[in-house]
Amino acid sequence: MTFAFIRHFIKLESASGVLLFFATCVAIILSNSPLSDFYQGLFTYSYFTKPILFWINEGLMTFFFLLVSLELKREFFGQGLSDVSKFILPGIAALGGMIAPIIIFIGVNYSHPETLKGWAIPVATDIAFVLGVLSLFGKRIPIGLKLFLLALAIFDDVGAVIIIAVFHTKSLSFLALAGAFLVIIFLQILNRYSVKQLSVYLLGGLILWICILKSGVHPTIAGVILAFLIPRSDGKNVSPSRRLETMLHPWVAFLILPIFALAVAGVSLEGLEFKIIFDYVSLGIILGLVIGKQIGVFTFTWLSIRLGLGNLPKGTTWYEIWGIALLCGIGFTMSLFLGTLAFEENKFYLTEVRLGILIGSMLSGLIGAGILYSAIKMKRGMKIEAS
Repeated sequence: MTFAFIRHFIKLESASGVLLFFATCVAIILSNSPLSDFYQGLFTYSYFTKPILFWINEGLMTFFFLLVSLELKREFFGQGLSDVSKFILPGIAALGGMIAPIIIFIGVNYSHPETLKGWAIPVATDIAFVLGVLSLFGKRIPIGLKLFLLALAIFDDVGAVIIIAVFHTKSLSFLALAGAFLVIIFLQILNRYSVKQLSVYLLGGLILWICILKSGVHPTIAGVILAFLIPRSDGKNVSPSRRLETMLHPWVAFLILPIFALAVAGVSLEGLEFKIIFDYVSLGIILGLVIGKQIGVFTFTWLSIRLGLGNLPKGTTWYEIWGIALLCGIGFTMSLFLGTLAFEENKFYLTEVRLGILIGSMLSGLIGAGILYSAIKMKRGMKIEAS
């Protein structure tokens, strides 16, 4: 992965983070304005027999998962993570950043089986928001630290995909699964015979999405599968996989994710009491994001380095790692998505979910940014003393 591509990726994600923040603010304002009924009705309005929110969650978010999986594929088979030593450290850090929040959420909710469904909500990191915060520091953040964070976020997304595939599958239709399997075989044959036309794969992907939707498995998994069926070219031409990633990235960053945030981030404050923050769901999410993420990411990073499984990114201090671990608690997009899936049959808890994610992400961002600012000042002071 070239540094030019990395800089372009970070620039896109940082701008997307700003837009996501704006969309979130708009959603909250609309939810608490005279237009609240219009806002709620906008996404529950049926289109082709399904509410618009369905087409956002099951349709548009498939493109998000397709993009994430294309990025993962490029990292593993390209120059980024193809070297095992480069992905062990962020991979283990991401694992810690998923385990600790789950333990904390379950610890808070263990005596309430109906709320335990939300155990996976605080596992995710929103790379767009995190890079949006990092963009405030400009070039004062080492590129190695940004690469570490990018890889960590990719593994986070892989974990979320696995959770969705395993724990959010409804009753299965084996006929629809058979149809999906046939589509996969067909696309794999096209790949094997070096068919490079993207339109053929996208059409196959649409059929695959329909089959998986009918099967009972969450249809966004179709995006993950399709990403690994689109061919990579080792020739001089840009591969179809890379072309699709480049084409999708701005659409996902500047349209799909803001629409998703606008649809699901609205929290009505009417009649909301302060004590709701200490209810089991919201408290479990807040503690999972703010405490669990930083403990998991930092501890597993420290253990990996102590065991000789990796090295600190070049030019990075432990203080900066702590700041990054805190920023990983900004779970916004994927956390909202997991929360919507967890309580889609019990919408009573969705207000707590959204409030917990917003508060937890905001606290993680503010504290993490403060730690990074202190780390940068400390590093600058050490350089002045050394000179």
